[in-house]
Amino acid sequence: MLRKLSLALAVSCASNGMAWAADVPLSAKTDLVSVYQEAVNNNADLAAAIAQYGAQKEVVPQARAGLLPNLSGGANISEVRTSLDQPSGTTNRDAHSYQATLAQPLFRADRWFQFQAAKEVNEQAALQLSATEQNLILQTADSYFNVLRTQDNLASTKAEEAAFKRQLDQSNERFDVGLSDKTDVLNSQASYDTARANRIVAQRQVDDAFEALITLTNRQYNSIWGISHNLPILPPVPNDAKAWVETAGRQNLNLLASNYAVSAAEQTLKQRRSGHLPTVDAVAKYEKGDNDALGFSNPNNLPQAYGGNVDQTTLGLQLNIPIYSGGLINSQVRQSYAQLDQTEQQRESLRRQIVENTRDLHRAVNTDVEQVQARKQSIISNQSAVEATEIGYQVGTRNIVDVLDAQRSLYTSVRDYNNTRYDYILDNLRLKQQAGTLNPGDLQVLARWLNPNYNPDKDFLPPDLAKAAEEQLKARPDQ
Repeated sequence: MLRKLSLALAVSCASNGMAWAADVPLSAKTDLVSVYQEAVNNNADLAAAIAQYGAQKEVVPQARAGLLPNLSGGANISEVRTSLDQPSGTTNRDAHSYQATLAQPLFRADRWFQFQAAKEVNEQAALQLSATEQNLILQTADSYFNVLRTQDNLASTKAEEAAFKRQLDQSNERFDVGLSDKTDVLNSQASYDTARANRIVAQRQVDDAFEALITLTNRQYNSIWGISHNLPILPPVPNDAKAWVETAGRQNLNLLASNYAVSAAEQTLKQRRSGHLPTVDAVAKYEKGDNDALGFSNPNNLPQAYGGNVDQTTLGLQLNIPIYSGGLINSQVRQSYAQLDQTEQQRESLRRQIVENTRDLHRAVNTDVEQVQARKQSIISNQSAVEATEIGYQVGTRNIVDVLDAQRSLYTSVRDYNNTRYDYILDNLRLKQQAGTLNPGDLQVLARWLNPNYNPDKDFLPPDLAKAAEEQLKARPDQ
């Protein structure tokens, strides 16, 4: 009696006939948006980036402080001992004074350009933080769909193991009744052992993928929602690489940050060149104290000359003209020119890389669209080939190696199909990241196609494929 091993039967064996295929309680499942929210709340790299930005933005008030008034105060207490010749004698007096100084920069070109550079650095830091936040979106999707990828891979590996186990049982039965030789049994056993080893590796890959998700969010997960096979597989909009490159040139966060880095370097160069310019400060000083502390001599301590306490107020302008500083300023100017050139070249290198990545990802998405359909058709063709090869094996026109190879090709095509689906999702998100348009809303759009009841052991394959393969097999005239 012919035993046809279709994908539907293999899936049934994988999901129900194996002890290691137990269902996960649906209440323990988590969706993509929830995982992203956990990542935002708990991701250590994002928290570090936020703290770094908090520190970096303080350069603006620090630089601004150099342009604002500076008020300082002081006090002096000392003991003055005076020795006199005529008349002979020694006097001891306590001297004390208090002072307050207010300085307002009037012309400080170097500090002004330092302030401008600080504002550019602050804008750069803000964009770098935004890029980190945007990258977390992609990291979340990458980790999330990698779990689903490995789960689907495990499910197909289980089904493959079940198929080879069934083939081994069939070979043993045929050998027992004399319909095949020992070679068929050994070949079937070898294929089954290999599939079993692959299943063990696939299980570890699932565990590793969940571990990566835990590292990202600092939260344990039992299971996550799966992606529906009804997810639209469409070309990018607009389907024009040039348009995507132009958008990336305007909106890519890393490129925008590099623009501010160049502007900051330009302002720093102006700051260094301003070291040759004079500086002007307005200074107001008030002092109060006794005559000894303020330098008014009264050796005879004659009250009739002037009293012991003095109030003194000074108002003035302070001009400083740099003449020679040992070549320091010229050296700093040369250094700033070199740093500006370095920053401009780094920006150009980044721009070229972004253009390349954008074009590559645009091609990748279009390739993924074509591949998903081709891989899906490949599953149908391979399933028909398996069933046709089994028929040929039963009537003696094919051998066991042909059957095993056909089954192996079938499950390889299943894994290729699922891998291409996940590649399509992630390549779309990567393309948007390069263009600078990636945002949490993109995850919400994907979340609409998530299935909370997704069971990898049953749903790793589109539900219509088994039926399509059956119909295609019946339609073949040579069968």
